Amino acid sequence: MLDLKFIRANPDVVREAIANKGENAELDRLLELDERARELIVESDELKRQRNVESEEIAKLKKGGGDASEPIERMREVSARIKEYDEKLSGLREEMDGILLTVPNVPHETVPVGRDESDNVLIREWGEPHSLTDNPVPHWEIGSALGILDLEAAGKIAGSNFPLTKGAGATLSRALIGFMLDVHTREHGYVEVSPPLLANRPSVQGTGQLPKLEDDMYRIESDDLFLISTGEVPLTNIHREEILPEEQLPLYYTTYTPCFRREAGSYGRDTRGLVRVHQFDKVEMMKYVEPSTSYDELEKLTTNAETILQRLELPYRLKALCTGDLSFSAAKCYDIDIWSAGIGKWLEVSSCSNFEDFQARRASIQYRPADGGKPAYVHTLNGSGVALARTIVAILENYQTSDGKVVVPEVLRPYMGGLAEIS
Repeated sequence: MLDLKFIRANPDVVREAIANKGENAELDRLLELDERARELIVESDELKRQRNVESEEIAKLKKGGGDASEPIERMREVSARIKEYDEKLSGLREEMDGILLTVPNVPHETVPVGRDESDNVLIREWGEPHSLTDNPVPHWEIGSALGILDLEAAGKIAGSNFPLTKGAGATLSRALIGFMLDVHTREHGYVEVSPPLLANRPSVQGTGQLPKLEDDMYRIESDDLFLISTGEVPLTNIHREEILPEEQLPLYYTTYTPCFRREAGSYGRDTRGLVRVHQFDKVEMMKYVEPSTSYDELEKLTTNAETILQRLELPYRLKALCTGDLSFSAAKCYDIDIWSAGIGKWLEVSSCSNFEDFQARRASIQYRPADGGKPAYVHTLNGSGVALARTIVAILENYQTSDGKVVVPEVLRPYMGGLAEIS
C-alpha cells in the first residue's frame, strides 16, 4: 500500500494514479478521516497530559495525608474521555485501513499514460512469426489429433476451461518446467522454492490480490484459504513481517506451481483450448531488492524471461504497459507476448513488474541498512519465467509440420528422453 504520509503530501498525484489506472478509491474520505484522526490524537494526548498532572497531585495529597477524592474523581472523568477517544480513533483507523487497501500504486514516471492495452508501447521484437507449415491449425486440433490434449475429458472431471494433457503432451509440460527451473537456478542465480499451493488472507492481501480480485480466486470458505493465482503470492510472503539484513539483498527466488483463477467475466473470450484456463502451470521469478537498484533489477528480470523464449526459438514481442493496463500493485510492468501461428494471435506469457515498496508495506517486509540506519521497506519484483499453457500453445502451433506432427524444440529434447518429434 501507499504510505499515508505520501498520500497526505501528494493527494493530486495519488488522485491522478487512481484515475489513470481506472480504479475506484475514496481518497477524499481517506483524507477526511486522516485529518479527524490526527485531531483526536492531539486531543487524546492533551487528556493524557492532564491525567498525569492529576496523578501527581493525588500522590502528593496522599503522601501528605490530605483528601484526594476530588482529583481522583477528575482523573476518572479524564480516563473515561481518553477511553472514548481511543475507541473513536480505533474506528477511524479501521475505516482508513480499509480504504488504503483500495488505493493503487502510483505508476513510475516512465510509464506511458493510456486507457487500455491499445495504448501499450512496443519496446522490441525477437524472431519472425513463423510456422513449419503453410496451413497451421489451432493447438486444440493438432493436440487432439496427436492424442496429447483431451479437453473433453477435462470437462468431465472439472468443467469447462480446465486442461488435460497426456502422453507426450504431459511430458512436454514436465520438460518445460524442468528446463525453465534449470535455466533460472543454474544461470540466473535464483533459489528454487516448492511452496504451499494455498495461502491465507494476509498473504494474498500482502501481494495486492485482495480485496480487488477476491471474486477471481478459488476460496476454501471453512478455512479462509485461497488457491494461489500465481507463485508470486507464496514467494513474496516468505519474508512477510521480517526485517532483513541489507547484506542478504538481493534475494532471488523461483518456483513452479499450478495456478488457479476463476477469471470472472472472461467467459466467451478466448475460451477454446488452452488460451484461457482456470488452472495452469507457471514458473515464477521473484526478487527482494534494495530500492535504489530495483529498476535495474526489473530489466534483468525481464531479460531472464526473454532468455527462455529465445532458447525455445519462439517469436515474441516486449511491451511497456500503459497506466490503464497496469495492475493495481505495479509501478511499472513489461508484458511479453509470443506468436501463435494456428490462431494467428499474440499471447501474453509473462508480466515482469516492479512494485517498488507497495507490496512490502502491505506485507511488512523491511531491511536494515548496513550503515546502521533505521529499517526501510524493500522493493519487490516478480515475473513469469514463463507461463506454460500458452507456451505449449505456441510450440504446438509454431512447430507443427505439414504431415500433422510437432517438432520438439531442441533445448527440450534432453528433458523428453531425446524425443525429437511428437507423432
